[in-house]
Amino acid sequence: MSKKVAVFVWNHFTNDARVMRECMALQKAGYEVDLIAIHDPKQSDLPYQEAPANRFTVYRVKAGYPTFLKPIIRLLKYIKQHIWCLALISGLFLSLLLFFPLPMLLISISASFLCLRKVQILLRRSFLILRMIRRGLAGGYDMYHANDLNTLPQAVICAKVFHKKKLIYDSHEVQTSRTGYNHPIYGISEKFFLHFTDVCIHENDTRAAYIEKKYHFYPKVVHNYPNKVYPEEQQAIDLHALLAIPSTEPILLYQGGVQIGRGLDKLVEAAPYFERGVVVIIGDGRMKEALQKQVVDAMLADKIKFLPKVPLQDLLSYTKNAYLGFQVLNNVCFNHYSASSNKLFEYIMSGIPVIGSDFPEIRKIVLGEEVGIVVDSHDPMAIAAAVNKLLANPELREKYSENCYRAREIYNWEQEKAHFLEIYKEVEDGHDKE
Repeated sequence: MSKKVAVFVWNHFTNDARVMRECMALQKAGYEVDLIAIHDPKQSDLPYQEAPANRFTVYRVKAGYPTFLKPIIRLLKYIKQHIWCLALISGLFLSLLLFFPLPMLLISISASFLCLRKVQILLRRSFLILRMIRRGLAGGYDMYHANDLNTLPQAVICAKVFHKKKLIYDSHEVQTSRTGYNHPIYGISEKFFLHFTDVCIHENDTRAAYIEKKYHFYPKVVHNYPNKVYPEEQQAIDLHALLAIPSTEPILLYQGGVQIGRGLDKLVEAAPYFERGVVVIIGDGRMKEALQKQVVDAMLADKIKFLPKVPLQDLLSYTKNAYLGFQVLNNVCFNHYSASSNKLFEYIMSGIPVIGSDFPEIRKIVLGEEVGIVVDSHDPMAIAAAVNKLLANPELREKYSENCYRAREIYNWEQEKAHFLEIYKEVEDGHDKE
């Protein structure tokens, strides 16, 4: 009888390549996999339940408030809409007592607004977590798999509080040093919940060494390599025609999240110094609007083009158009400094030379396999110099491209998944983390 695995993710599971690869590997190895994700109310056509493959089901839990809480939420929204009035009254009252009218008024308004906002966020997340736990307790699972820290509490409660089952913690990021996760509570909670896990997985050796120094054990390493494919044999999406770029201009590609710390602002600053080519940025994210404004303000609309994120299954059909690909993370946290993200290997899979940050894991691949150039990603002129070097040396670019084709036979999921499945076998056999 096949083992049942509950896999938790804190996203809508519409574009999570790593988790999809792991779930499909488990499914093909004979496990029955249920993935518990979050439904997106903005996507009306997104199903609450679907089956990507036999023995692999995705359950998306409702993200909104329960029915009995809706009157309270409406009241909170009403108070929030009229908070300036309530704060004004309380602020004026305090001002009369303390004789500091303006500061007390501003403090009162700010405190009232923040308090209500935090209450709403806390309520929404609490009920979302409860729904995930309820789903996780409903399937009679043999093992639980938490992807990242924000699903680890749910998995611990299901696996260790209500049941006595095996628990795998698969951390895709450095939870204690990443953008947006600066509060000490993340380190405190991770250290606490790690006591309940049977094995911890991290993405590369640099991050594993960091965990060993912090928590005194060396986690398992499963690299974030893509599936081995041959994009040169597939139909390409013509980016030149799609974006009205002259066919003589090379495509200089960035694909991935448009987020703070990805070096995209430095890329925009570097673009005027590129001797040829048009930068194409494929992806979405919080800073996309600001980045587009930066491009317009710099009068670079003909030099830098944007596309929204594309489905995973179509991405490499876009990638294969590029002359080179950018992986220019900035050193804003250890999570970025230690990264060897999926896009690096997607470029390699497509035979696209890489201009990458001079960080340990990126340097190891780019220079070790001779597939591109590493640069100081904080220096726009260094980025421009690397781009111009490849533009001026098509023979060098071709050498790097050929090396990419060789490297993709090493850095692919078909090679890595054997190690991933071996970890599962060790957990089943009772070999806990060191």
